[in-house]
Amino acid sequence: MDKKVTVVGAGNVGATVAQRLCEKALCDVVLVDIIEGVPQGKALDLTEAAPVEKHDAHLIGCNSYEETKDSDIVIITAGIPRKPGMSRDDLLATNKGIMTKVTEQVVKYSPNSTLIIVSNPLDAMCHVAYDVSGFPKNRVIGMAGILDSARFRSFISMELNVSVENIHAFVLGGHGDTMVPLPRYSTVAGIPITELIPKDRLEALVTRTRNGGAEIVSLLKTG
Repeated sequence: MDKKVTVVGAGNVGATVAQRLCEKALCDVVLVDIIEGVPQGKALDLTEAAPVEKHDAHLIGCNSYEETKDSDIVIITAGIPRKPGMSRDDLLATNKGIMTKVTEQVVKYSPNSTLIIVSNPLDAMCHVAYDVSGFPKNRVIGMAGILDSARFRSFISMELNVSVENIHAFVLGGHGDTMVPLPRYSTVAGIPITELIPKDRLEALVTRTRNGGAEIVSLLKTG
């Protein structure tokens, strides 16, 4: 394949990203992690599933950034996860150091790549990657908008028992308590949700969207 994507961090999120990329046969994938054996094992596991999914994407796991050389896109999921009761900002001090080291390696081996940041606290990590890399702003991208909007759409779907395919929803702002879901500009089959959902229920959906990550962390005990 012509395109090469590196996923940094072979935890649950990183491995799932690698899996989705391979299943869609979008690119060759490098899964890198500092823990020896983990990226290699997960890459082998996913590779053995390729015949079932009928794709020929090439996936390797490694501990060295040399294998990531000349990546077109680098997706950074590395960092310590949240525990119940923690905010995304509680991760700042540790994950800033991790993001700095990862970005330095990315710049060294893939200076023309585009960065997609997933690590929390997301907005701060985007700023760290932007400062360290020196890349133009259109090549350092955070995933918050699409994730938060997807959560809002999911909750609307659950509330109204309609397909998510018929729902358009917008969430602006940062990936945290300051995010701004926009009910007035969110619709189901073109109908504003403000005409379909009572105000008190709508406020509950907005609050649940803001706390979507914390809800998952409270159930999984990590995230």
